[in-house]
Amino acid sequence: MAQAQELKTSTTLSKCDSYFDTIQSRKKLPLSLQETLTDAFAKIPVSSFPAVPSGKVIEILADTPVGEAVKILSESNILAAPVKDPDAATSSDWRSRYLGIIDYSAIILWVLESAELAAAALSAGTATAAGVGAGTVGALGAVALGATGPAAIAGLTAAAAGAAVVGGLAADKMMAQDAPQVADNLGKDFYKVILEEEPFKSTTVRSILKSYRWAPFVPVARKSAMLTVMLLLSKYRLRNVPVIEPGKPDIVNFITQSAVVQGLEGCKGRDWFDSITERRISDLGLPFMSTDEVISIQSSELILEAFKQMRDNQIGGLPVVEGQKKKIVGNLSIRDVRYLLLRPELFTNFRKLTVMDFMNKIASASRETGKVTQPITCKPDSTLHDVIHTLTSQSIHRIYVEDGQEEVVGVITLRDVISCFVTEPPYHFDDYYGLAVKTILNE
Repeated sequence: MAQAQELKTSTTLSKCDSYFDTIQSRKKLPLSLQETLTDAFAKIPVSSFPAVPSGKVIEILADTPVGEAVKILSESNILAAPVKDPDAATSSDWRSRYLGIIDYSAIILWVLESAELAAAALSAGTATAAGVGAGTVGALGAVALGATGPAAIAGLTAAAAGAAVVGGLAADKMMAQDAPQVADNLGKDFYKVILEEEPFKSTTVRSILKSYRWAPFVPVARKSAMLTVMLLLSKYRLRNVPVIEPGKPDIVNFITQSAVVQGLEGCKGRDWFDSITERRISDLGLPFMSTDEVISIQSSELILEAFKQMRDNQIGGLPVVEGQKKKIVGNLSIRDVRYLLLRPELFTNFRKLTVMDFMNKIASASRETGKVTQPITCKPDSTLHDVIHTLTSQSIHRIYVEDGQEEVVGVITLRDVISCFVTEPPYHFDDYYGLAVKTILNE
């Protein structure tokens, strides 16, 4: 077991090293300038970084239902939040007070897995056909099979549904079905299952965290260096970093990729910043991701396939394209999953709900133009400052690079921008944070 965990940690860290090594090989900044910037960020304490806009970090209690958590994230216009254990309210140690971080990525995983389980139950036709009794099918399977009465639902648990699949449905290899097929089979019943029936109506953030830990909880102290934060947000693939005060129980700040890039833009006018950002992105080696590495979704594909792509590739967004030339016509973000859960009345018919249908429905329900939001793009000859300004002013997490024919040839993310400004000194994390990073990534 210990060897397996060590191998998993080693593999995860190797992927981080591989990504960062690739970026360093493609960056076209003089090594001396990179080392100067890295040294500067190593001397800036985390305590100097501005606090969150509200002055208080938004937290979600572990016993909050998933649907309510989505509302909190959406209304607060944030992608993630620390999860606090309500049973540890009197503890003075942050380690026992916080269980992790909930974000839209984890919610997507939960939604898709629930959909796949429902499809497996539905495809069996009847409970007895699957070789299990109705009492063990579980709430989700019971609803999918048409047993929606109180007697069929009462007392059943998600674990029972899982047992049903293991007991018979999985033997028929039905769990291999993709989410688009699930949507085709379940239609509006999918939402009835997820939002209205037990036990899924009462599924809490705590249970989601246990199964889908895609957002590691890796805090830093206020006295830590900003270089550590920037490396966590770039090389180590984190989207947010909680800040704690040793000896105190609460999180005092919550630094996101977006906040760091906004902070960088505030450096305009300083020689070291302008010497980098006034250059064209192509001269800096951007986009770091090559054309054939860009993951996109055709506008005619089903919307759940788009979210499945995000899940499988652990990415936060996709360009929506049309045709063989991949002309960009829109953008999907991981936070768009909130519409599926908060506005189910818009999406009752999944049979023909394509990506474009999804975007049109969102646009028609909007108080603004009523049109699909155009993708945010740039050209290879755009400057890095133009890119940073667009990312911050539009509050987006990625900008797509297109050629003269509006074909997507690359993508630049917040992570890529941060990576432009830092490199990792030898043994930095071994000296400052290595053990904690390895421990968290091993979970």
